Amino acid sequence: MSDRIKIALDGRLGNFNLNVDLALPMRGISALFGPSGCGKTSILRSVAGLNRIPGTIQVGGETWQNHTVFLPTHRRPIGYVFQEASLFPHLSVRQNLLYGAKRTRSPGVIRFDDVAELLGLGRLIDRSPANLSGGERQRVAIGRALLSQPSLLLMDEPLSALDRQAKDEILPYFEALHTGLKIPILFVTHDIAEVERLADHLVLLREGKAVASGPLNEVLSAPDSPLFARSDFAAVLGGRVERIDPDGIATVQSDNMRLLVLGDRLQPGEPVRVRIAASDVSIARSRAADSSILNALPVRIIRIDDIGAHETSLLLDPGNGTGLFRARISRRSAMRLALREGEDVIAQIKSVSIVANR
Repeated sequence: MSDRIKIALDGRLGNFNLNVDLALPMRGISALFGPSGCGKTSILRSVAGLNRIPGTIQVGGETWQNHTVFLPTHRRPIGYVFQEASLFPHLSVRQNLLYGAKRTRSPGVIRFDDVAELLGLGRLIDRSPANLSGGERQRVAIGRALLSQPSLLLMDEPLSALDRQAKDEILPYFEALHTGLKIPILFVTHDIAEVERLADHLVLLREGKAVASGPLNEVLSAPDSPLFARSDFAAVLGGRVERIDPDGIATVQSDNMRLLVLGDRLQPGEPVRVRIAASDVSIARSRAADSSILNALPVRIIRIDDIGAHETSLLLDPGNGTGLFRARISRRSAMRLALREGEDVIAQIKSVSIVANR
């Protein structure tokens, strides 16, 4: 059986032309990211069989669409979660969940009790949707989709209708989906913070084309990444907690770096995902003797890119070409330090944050 999701589409949908050729993993969360109108939802709807754009769609070795085959939506083993939960208002949470189970002919690999526990629905089970918060309704919608026993979960900006408090409430459950289930998820979003926290694989879309696709930080840190000029650009790196010191500072091993972070809620051995914002990284020729900055690392400048007229982005390598991250500094600072590609310098990281426990 293939371990890839193949999506190769080339055709028009109204006035919009979609031309993509993607090979996505059959595990984890693949995020489709880009501005409005770039083709994210068109791809998702094509995978669901709701759009019919010429091309090939294969999931785990099973062909859903090619030049001779087109499975209708009801024959595609998908769960679809929309921006709005769209629960049945006359049914309880339990009945809404069971509605998903009734619509499948597949054996029940995903069990009701497991879904209720995974999504924290136990205390809500007999409530009406009218008595749920936005985040709670969306968790029920996810549970209903899971109980249809899908081979692939499709999520179309499922957090966009929620306020910040509701997003913070539901995000840990998305992380639980990642660690607790083996079902691949295609996740459409225009929020880079959601990508940083949830995605394993990232597809960047622009005007109906995929401009980059690959593991999250490979796409973020690629020398030609179109994202580096964003003011909120950050590298996202996997790591593992080595130890927690008595003062609450955790040491995280990530690729070739040991990073110090606030870690009073972490446990030794725990896998984590760390975020290094380019705007939080400064450059020095030598280590400062007295500084409050905990992370000062030797790095090599791999690439220098100008951002507008006054800023510069530096792609930095802490060793062996892995764990790349960027610094965003003023053009004046780059000129004053006479920085050049290939030089070794010190990266001073003002803040390293934990964005997910993985």
